[in-house]
Amino acid sequence: MRPAKCLVTGLAALLLSGVMVQAQDLQAFDTVEGWEILVDPTVGNGCLINAEFEDGSDVRIGFDMAADSGYVLAANAAWGDIEQGATYPLTFSLDGDVYEAEGKGLYIDDLPGVDIAFDSMDFLMGLAEKNSMELSTSNGPVMTIDLSGSAAALLRAIECQEQQG
Repeated sequence: MRPAKCLVTGLAALLLSGVMVQAQDLQAFDTVEGWEILVDPTVGNGCLINAEFEDGSDVRIGFDMAADSGYVLAANAAWGDIEQGATYPLTFSLDGDVYEAEGKGLYIDDLPGVDIAFDSMDFLMGLAEKNSMELSTSNGPVMTIDLSGSAAALLRAIECQEQQG
């Protein structure tokens, strides 16, 4: 079975929206192809994948089981003066496929970023199948990351979630 089909099977029941995660709350589960698989006990033992990139970006993709939701957190100093909780219009580009989104301002370990809710399985599947993700505001690109290994990491996060009961 292709990774994207496994993702659909494993996540079809989730209603996806945003949540904030703090590093000190996270528990190590595994590491897959450069992505950490972590458990966040503050959101119903939701599993997530996390990677830090050479440009200073910190990206987390996870599941809030307490709220039956999912999220993408993307932090990078290039976001500048982010206001906690404020809403920002964004554009995702996954290998050139463009998605419109809104993000809520947050800080991950003092690094400015956004909490992005997604409610489309197409987005999650696209993320797993693509090679790069660029996030932009109306002022232009803020961060571009390599998604290598994300499909395998998301599959492991699904396994992690199944083990949480």
